[in-house]
Amino acid sequence: MSVILTVATTGPIATTSDNPSLPTQPQEIADAVVEAYELGAAVAHLHFRDEDGAPTADLAIAERTISLIRDACPILIQVSTGVGLGVEFADRARLVELQPQMATLNPCSMSFGGGEFRNPPTDVRRLAARMQELGVKPEMEIYDTGHLDMCLRLIDEGLITGQPQFSIVLGVSGGAAATPENLLTLARRLPADAIWQIIAVGRANLRLTAMGLAMGANARAGLEDTLYLRRGELAVGNGPLVRRTIALADALDLQIASVDETVGRLGLRA
Repeated sequence: MSVILTVATTGPIATTSDNPSLPTQPQEIADAVVEAYELGAAVAHLHFRDEDGAPTADLAIAERTISLIRDACPILIQVSTGVGLGVEFADRARLVELQPQMATLNPCSMSFGGGEFRNPPTDVRRLAARMQELGVKPEMEIYDTGHLDMCLRLIDEGLITGQPQFSIVLGVSGGAAATPENLLTLARRLPADAIWQIIAVGRANLRLTAMGLAMGANARAGLEDTLYLRRGELAVGNGPLVRRTIALADALDLQIASVDETVGRLGLRA
């Protein structure tokens, strides 16, 4: 089975003072996505920033960024509805109205670093239902064991249909630590037909990505998840992180899925 590779170019937390190569403006993000597509990525996981570099759910900025990407390459678009800790849920949810092929769905509220990531249950259910109406495939993000329980309830309630898709996110302060033990615990409890990837934040990124690939997971690479290529060496853009992940897959004799193959595997509209 080939590996679906997602590039996560930006994220909601880091700034250019953390890594000068972080893309924040629409053209910068689009250029980074196109580079990753040319290397082999099939999915672009997108966060958006305003002109000052702050996380935003501004539909005009999001639409411009997506348009620049689509004009340049056929990579599949996945929009983050997480956006940023200071953005209201209703504004974040409106991003699915742009009808990307995919969007993330965060099932639970949680402490997140020094802030609070609010995902009220009623709003989460409403967003899941709206995504179903629009044909936007949800990728459920689980930061701890209870988040998986909530996702399984959404599946039981019929708010998530088709083959379920998950990101196991480890290493966020307030969520489960980025350890092999936590990855195994969560992966073993996923539905048998689940499609999933591991997102390890920070220094555990490389090790747990390799472990996930060995377990049959897909992979994500980019400056959202780690700013460093190796200890003490900042990644000069998203490209080196994408290349590193492709090298991991190659070492395990795994092929990288094309866009067309990914469409079929995930049951997406092209």
